[in-house]
Amino acid sequence: MKIYFEDIYVSTSKQFELVDITDKVEEAVKKSGVTNGMCLIFVAHSTAALVANEHERGLMEDILTKIKEFVEPSRGWKHNLIDDNAHAHLGSTFLGADRVFPIRNGRLVRGTWQNIFLVELDGPRSERHVTIEIIGE
Repeated sequence: MKIYFEDIYVSTSKQFELVDITDKVEEAVKKSGVTNGMCLIFVAHSTAALVANEHERGLMEDILTKIKEFVEPSRGWKHNLIDDNAHAHLGSTFLGADRVFPIRNGRLVRGTWQNIFLVELDGPRSERHVTIEIIGE
C-alpha cells in the first residue's frame, strides 16, 4: 500500500469565497502513483471548510448567500466578544473540514459537475493550508 501526502496553500481575497482546488487535488492523485484507493482532503483551519459542487458562477454565489444566511455574521454570537468571527467557526463546524473521494484506475472519482472547493469564511487570508493524503495501491 502506498501513502502519499501533499500540502497546498491557497490565498483568498474576500471574507466569504469559494476557491476551486480540483486541479491541484487531481495533480496530487497523478503524482501519487496510486491506481485504486482513497483521497482525503483536509483544511487545517477552524474558520474554513471544504465542499464539493458545480463550478458555476450563479450557483457559487447562491452557495455563499446561503452560508451567510445560515451563519448570520451580524448576530451577537458569544465568541464575538473574544474574536469577531464566530460565524466562521460555526460555518466550518457545520460544513466540515474534510472530504474523501475514491480513486479508481488512477483517477479521482467525482461527478461530472462535482468540483472541490475551499470555503473561505473569515477572509481575506494570505494562506490557507490544505493537506491531501492519498492511500491505496
